[in-house]
Amino acid sequence: MKFRFLSALALLTVNTSFAQDSVMFRKISDEIMLHGTCYENLRVLCKNVGNRISGSPAAAKAVQWGEKCMKEAGADHVWLQAADVPYWYRGKESLMIKMGNGAYKKMTALSLGNTEGTGGKPLEAQVVLVHSYEEFNALPDDAVKGKIIFFDYRFRQDFVFTFQGYGDGVKYRWASPSIAAKRGAVGVIIRSMSTGADDFPHTGGMHYNDSFKKIPEMALGNYSADSLEHYLAKGTVTAKMQSDCHMNEEKRHSYNVIGEITGTKYPDSIITVGGHLDSWDVGEGANDDGAGCVQSIEVLRAIKAIGLKPKYTIRAVLFMNEENGLKGGEAYADSAKAKHEHHALAIETDAGGFSPRGIGLEMSEVQKEKVRVFKNLFLAYGVYDFSIEEGGADIGPIHKKLNTPLAGLIPDSQRYFDVHHTNNDVFENVNHRELKLGAAVLTQFIYLASEHELF
Repeated sequence: MKFRFLSALALLTVNTSFAQDSVMFRKISDEIMLHGTCYENLRVLCKNVGNRISGSPAAAKAVQWGEKCMKEAGADHVWLQAADVPYWYRGKESLMIKMGNGAYKKMTALSLGNTEGTGGKPLEAQVVLVHSYEEFNALPDDAVKGKIIFFDYRFRQDFVFTFQGYGDGVKYRWASPSIAAKRGAVGVIIRSMSTGADDFPHTGGMHYNDSFKKIPEMALGNYSADSLEHYLAKGTVTAKMQSDCHMNEEKRHSYNVIGEITGTKYPDSIITVGGHLDSWDVGEGANDDGAGCVQSIEVLRAIKAIGLKPKYTIRAVLFMNEENGLKGGEAYADSAKAKHEHHALAIETDAGGFSPRGIGLEMSEVQKEKVRVFKNLFLAYGVYDFSIEEGGADIGPIHKKLNTPLAGLIPDSQRYFDVHHTNNDVFENVNHRELKLGAAVLTQFIYLASEHELF
């Protein structure tokens, strides 16, 4: 009888807590959906600053914007954290192709980030098509040497969660120049890492193996890639690549932007929420990752606006240089380690401003189960998936150096790789309700983690 009484009492306590949490969830949602400033903040970032590759004047302007927004959000403390970053310069670029002895036709293309160009001089060579590394490895050496290799690997459309498709195909962007140069190729063209039924080429980071020559790499949108594939099926195709892009030798000074609200019970235990402030040098960096930055700032603003007194210190971080170096994430982790800070949890939002569908959890199974106890509270907000092992690139270093549990906001992924790293990643392609709802779910999750001392 005593056992039954205690079990009933425990169940009553849980149900009472859930009822209180549900009320707080609604309060958070109402505040952000009715009074949120994240959409307006994103408009200013996109239209007044624009794209902001790390090391550029625009990135420096974005730091000033972020500091101002943090203060306006009501953070108790706001500061800049130094991080020296690389600066990659795109300059002028062009890609033209011709069939046989015909005339050259200009293609819409983008150089991949961090690539070395042609020194501004035209590079002309025959194009060789392969669909995979297996096909490339099967080619004889004389079919590769002196050629431009077209790695025509299609983003797999059978993955419903499109980040799986990105993970499957991104190696062709990242590693192909060195793989091709090892066998004497002089340039690389790839099909963009894109789900889109369009012709927007996608840029994005690539990496050289210093053992081999640094050859240029460009990406085509899907329609142009289809055309090149069609031309190659009919006969010989020659390409002419020309680009000024290069990596500057000297690092440039930049900063992470940090704002926090001090915890009432555990001020020395920190929950970090963040996105990355830099973007590629095309479009406006709206979904990648202006959305994550303004959502992180909105967490602080909403907490202040509803009078919530978090037990843990809540810290928002706008990381610099996620796209082509991760120097901001490394600087943040190094500082935390040097100061012996205790980071209870870090959560990143870097998957677009679309409707939230889940929260990725990169932590122990015991910690995951603590979170999943509360998963039904999120159903009313469209969030149901707590199964993905996911944190984020910028918070990866703090997990590695301090073993901090990680989480990541998982928005609906169907449209993200249509606009990712393109000229089409602009403010107009972010919906204000979806953006605000993502901010609300982040704030709700952080409220739970702090209020129930989950970590």
